[in-house]
Amino acid sequence: MTFAVPAKQFAIVIDDIGNHQRDLELLSLPGGITFSILPHTPFSQQFAFAASRQQRELLLHVPMQAQDSEKALGPGALTTDMEKWQLQMTLGNALSTLPQVKGVNNHMGSALTEQIEPMKWTMEILKKRGLYFLDSRTTSHSQAQYAANLYGVKNVARQVFLDNDISTEALNKQWQHMLKLLDNHEHVIIIAHPYKETAAFLAAKLAELESIDAKLVPVSQLVEQKYVRLAEIAEQHAISGQLRLQE
Repeated sequence: MTFAVPAKQFAIVIDDIGNHQRDLELLSLPGGITFSILPHTPFSQQFAFAASRQQRELLLHVPMQAQDSEKALGPGALTTDMEKWQLQMTLGNALSTLPQVKGVNNHMGSALTEQIEPMKWTMEILKKRGLYFLDSRTTSHSQAQYAANLYGVKNVARQVFLDNDISTEALNKQWQHMLKLLDNHEHVIIIAHPYKETAAFLAAKLAELESIDAKLVPVSQLVEQKYVRLAEIAEQHAISGQLRLQE
């Protein structure tokens, strides 16, 4: 069976959800956006409940240690000094508070995701729970996807940060960068944040989607398509190998 991949698909993940009541206003944005919720935050449960009623896709946004040790990670953080049991218990507790999530991505994490053992311990938990991992790619030396592949955890990576600069000019520049990537990639994953400027920008741009011939989809849809394609490639290689043996 050949899997037909629709042209030009992209996913938008809005990180850092849960600290403010105003985050709930983001649910007025068009469907297809994925929201990533920080664990143990004041509005995490209210947001998850409201989002689930709209059948929105949710991730757990797990705080992970950054290279800059002065950065506040918040509750539920995974750090480089944790033993395996501590890290897995902390992650398990956070996941138990948000059973609606389909996957996990890292909040910060430029230090922790570079270390292979903590990433293995993380993937052990995700494998048991059937969750995928989105690498936010806060460091080019991340070991997260390597560890995910070792443990059979489905995974993808962020390609664009939309709003490190929230000026209109900068937001437009990143949006155009995403569109350019779509010309040469099967999909693009963008990470944004719950700023009012970002919300207004996305509302305007998503209203123009038909004009750019691109479809906004939840991250899980891109994850599943990736693994269907990999299965097809493996099948084709197996068939080619059998044919060579028969020659």
